[in-house]
Amino acid sequence: MLTTYLSIDIGGTNLKYALLDHSGNLISRNTVKTPHTLDEFLSTVKQIIEMNIRHHIKGIAFSVPGKVARQSGTVYYGGSLPFLDHLSLKQIFESQYHLPVSVENDGKSAALAEQWLGQLKNVENGAMIVLGTGVGGGIIINHQLLRGTHSQAGELSFMNLADHTSTSENLLGFSGSAVRMIEACAHQLGLADINDGYSVFEAIEAGDSRVLPIFEKYCATIATMMLNIQSVIDIQRFVIGGGISAQPLIVSGITNAFHKILTNLPLSGKQLQIPEILTAHFKSDANLYGALYNLLIELDVAA
Repeated sequence: MLTTYLSIDIGGTNLKYALLDHSGNLISRNTVKTPHTLDEFLSTVKQIIEMNIRHHIKGIAFSVPGKVARQSGTVYYGGSLPFLDHLSLKQIFESQYHLPVSVENDGKSAALAEQWLGQLKNVENGAMIVLGTGVGGGIIINHQLLRGTHSQAGELSFMNLADHTSTSENLLGFSGSAVRMIEACAHQLGLADINDGYSVFEAIEAGDSRVLPIFEKYCATIATMMLNIQSVIDIQRFVIGGGISAQPLIVSGITNAFHKILTNLPLSGKQLQIPEILTAHFKSDANLYGALYNLLIELDVAA
């Protein structure tokens, strides 16, 4: 009988779930809208589990926004889903279904997916950067996911790149937001849909002077963040994910900005080794794969 696992990715808009086998082969996947009350959320997750438990699943893996206490599987804060705060998905569903349950932060799940089957496979030191509403990520050191003393390593949105910290606009989650960059470009172009990324990138590729400076500033912001990370932990490879990473201009723009910074800072340029910057292998399903890999590691059955 095929050994299958249920992986559930809890996002602010959609709740994705999939059946995968031990090797990461996708058997089935589906998506529902994320409920926005605790009772509705727990009811929806229970329905998903009970629809899939007939497949004799061997465990349940969650990817969630917010900080996660790994041992207890408790979520803190929960990002755009504050009802997750202090909720232990592990305890709730292990007691109900008598199956092993793991819970991991979404940025760290994305990094684990790339480490397992993607662009960070066999990379000793690397980092996953997830560009979206904010800036998430996961850091791999000595082939191990870095969680940190308080399970909050990789929370890049809270990095400050300005010379003062008086407002949240100085945080990377604001200045490095891909969504905000698209919206700013769409506004300059007079687009009816401020989320029309396709039209925005058409204009950027054409060198439209209304949006090119916005895009270049955005790339410089992400490159500066990456340079700061590189100066501390000296990694081999950065992997860029998030929906916007499907645009080739993103990786090329960030790479060009990185080189420009080092050219303008010759002391840094002489001292720091330039890391590889690549597009992530996994796109929107990264968290499903990473959550499962986290479960397999906890069960000590990862390949």
